Amino acid sequence: MKRILCLVVLLHVILLAGAQDAPEGLFINSKAPDFRAKDQNGKEVRLKDLLKNGKVVLVFYRGQWCPYCSKYLKKLEDSLQLINGKGATVVAITPELPENVNKMVEKTDAKFPVLYDEGLKIMKAYEVEFEVPENVLTRYRNSGIKIDENNGKNGNFLPIPATYIIDKESTITYRFFQSDYKKRPSVQEILTNLEK
Repeated sequence: MKRILCLVVLLHVILLAGAQDAPEGLFINSKAPDFRAKDQNGKEVRLKDLLKNGKVVLVFYRGQWCPYCSKYLKKLEDSLQLINGKGATVVAITPELPENVNKMVEKTDAKFPVLYDEGLKIMKAYEVEFEVPENVLTRYRNSGIKIDENNGKNGNFLPIPATYIIDKESTITYRFFQSDYKKRPSVQEILTNLEK
């Protein structure tokens, strides 16, 4: 009986240790870290400056190779007038190199800033980055997706595809943090939370 109890406790500790490695993201009421990065036009974008004009909808996406990311950013672009009408600015962030940012902009016709997160600084500050396991990388490579080549020095890291709403005081008022990359918040959910 003692042996079974020890095994159960050991298994629990191992599971907790593994769970702690997974990114958790920032939570509602956290202060959003300021950042600056260049957008698809080479223009420097700073969160602090954007917040002077109103709320920011901050979106982390995996890459132009991800059909779920492309579809989501296209929905945001198609609804950009509604989001801007609520006094908010959309900003998307990726670990992909600028040439791949440009491919995403071409696919989605995004007019909002799409930022290359050089050195994963923004992803780390928002606690969304994780290293893709080797078995998953192998599956991606076998289907023609080379994350390390797409990301350059950012290597095999991706963000959890999280969405945050940040108010003018740099406070996170909404978060969608889902490790299942196929799930994203609806535009309606974003619009509803921009009204709060």
